Amino acid sequence: MARSGTGWSIRRWACVLAGVVLWLAPVARGEVHIETDVVYGHKFGMALTMDVFQPEQANGAGVLFMVSGGWFSRWMPADREMALFKPLLDRGFTVFAVRHGSSPKFVIPEIVEDVRRSVRFVRKHAARWKIDPERLGVSGGSAGGHLSLMLGTTADAGKPDAKDPVLRESSRVAAVAVYFPPTDLRPYVTSDDFPKRFPALQFAPELAEDYSPLLQVTDDDAPTLLVHGDQDTLVPPWHSEKIHQALQKHGVDSKLVIIEGAGHGFRGDGATRAAKEWVNWFERHLLKKKTLVESNGP
Repeated sequence: MARSGTGWSIRRWACVLAGVVLWLAPVARGEVHIETDVVYGHKFGMALTMDVFQPEQANGAGVLFMVSGGWFSRWMPADREMALFKPLLDRGFTVFAVRHGSSPKFVIPEIVEDVRRSVRFVRKHAARWKIDPERLGVSGGSAGGHLSLMLGTTADAGKPDAKDPVLRESSRVAAVAVYFPPTDLRPYVTSDDFPKRFPALQFAPELAEDYSPLLQVTDDDAPTLLVHGDQDTLVPPWHSEKIHQALQKHGVDSKLVIIEGAGHGFRGDGATRAAKEWVNWFERHLLKKKTLVESNGP
């Protein structure tokens, strides 16, 4: 949620909505095909965009990454984004870097609708990127993790009678993998401090339950990986621990990995372990592969 930290921190992930790069055609770089600023919707006269990274040896599965830190979504050059997604790209996953309507202009209920639309859009146009619409995963860290969990716990089948064909598509995902996500917004929305620091929290407190993934868990939710540092003071580990317990109670495949000594961001061995768990989870649930290296979480 914060834009501070090191290693795999949200400072590296908080990107986007600052503008549109004027690349009019996809650009191939090395063994990854990059398509920048794909428009998946519009609001208030502005385009909602995503960048698409497709490895030459694609495996047919897609991962949508929520570009969000503190629910701010800022633009980042595609080369820097690609470096972030290298572990997934190396395994053949097509990655969609999704930028949502950003705080402080938009609040969480509006932002959640954006990311739901991004899943619907990718599913509708799956053939364009040669991916299976039923093998879509979602990922993010901190605020991006919260948005990913909202997708994993509150999916719908779409509206068959919608005038917009994108809205007829399902927002369901097949797997979720997140880092240090806030899962219960109630203490943040009612805080004297957090809504000032993170304006996206400035919405009606009575809606906080509806936008708290912890309180939305049901038995048809997507399999979920949670990775959290035990020294995280911004988003304490209980956020991941409680939703992990709730998912297990409902029979949903869930794994919790605690990185010892890590705060709100990972580096060194912690970052390496987190990345390995990240890739393994998507291989297991989107490719149905058994991973050779599994770390045991609590």
